[in-house]
Amino acid sequence: MATHPTPETNDPLPKIGGRVRYSMSFVTQGSHRFYTLTMPSEVLASCCFATSRDEDPITGFQRVLDERRAQEIADYMDLGFGTIPNSIILSAQPQADMQDVGRGKTLEFTFSRHSFLIIDGQHRVFGFAKAKTRLRVPVVIYNGLSKQQESKLFIDINTKQRPVPNELLLDIKKLADSENDDEIVLGELFDAFNEDNESPLVGLLSPAAKASGKLSRVTFYAAIKPVLSTFATSSSSVIYPALRSYVSAFYKGLITIGMRDTIVNPTVFRAVFEVFPEVAQRVVDRYGPTFNEQDFSELMVGLFGRIKPTKFQTPPRSYKELGADLSKALRGGFVIG
Repeated sequence: MATHPTPETNDPLPKIGGRVRYSMSFVTQGSHRFYTLTMPSEVLASCCFATSRDEDPITGFQRVLDERRAQEIADYMDLGFGTIPNSIILSAQPQADMQDVGRGKTLEFTFSRHSFLIIDGQHRVFGFAKAKTRLRVPVVIYNGLSKQQESKLFIDINTKQRPVPNELLLDIKKLADSENDDEIVLGELFDAFNEDNESPLVGLLSPAAKASGKLSRVTFYAAIKPVLSTFATSSSSVIYPALRSYVSAFYKGLITIGMRDTIVNPTVFRAVFEVFPEVAQRVVDRYGPTFNEQDFSELMVGLFGRIKPTKFQTPPRSYKELGADLSKALRGGFVIG
């Protein structure tokens, strides 16, 4: 006579072919009907697959998924305070012989390596399986779907859901107090450029989203991060005045050739900082480490006299290529006095 265990997170795995029961709720959304429940992470990983039915679930995961990403999820959960409440979306397969029993409050299925096809959440399932911590995982299960319906559901889930923009994630990291050292400095510099009335970028930065005619936080960080190593300090209060003077001087140089608006072009902005170390070294050699706007302007005046405005108006795809053009224009008038 078959038994109907209800596994807990510390219980051994059910036997292949055994019947398993979980408490569930039945949900209807439009023409779709599905079950919601929670399953122990080790049970979930052992009865789901993401590739061919002929492959072992874990082996199959390793072939199609990013193991590094899965390990990051496992490490996150093992920290002890990690939580990922999103439901795993599954499609019950015929061998699961899934049924609702107990007056519609209990879900029963046959435990096997291929009881369920993962529609969404492969990395989470694999990550939970790699974690040392045993978890209860929210699950949504569809039953009786055809292969065509499974494919359409996969497409719907992966096209209707939009990932959180990187700009917003960087902005939220500050609120969550989860920034690394570089991100802390970059965040302080971004805020300074965005809020200081003397900043040449006031009104030209967008903190949490991409916006037409403005520089995003992602572009700003990508441009500034490489030059942080140029400074002997990590103090934004020391770094900011030097960068502000440099950007002000470069911005005024763009104005002289009628290319003022191009400062917010991501390629142009990153190219501006591609040549910052070279410009800064020349300023130090000629004027000392004062880094005021006038010194930067005097040193770069020849650059704007030699470079074609079209380089900014229609920049190349690579900021490094534009940076090389700026460096060449800068060197063009360099003489030893």
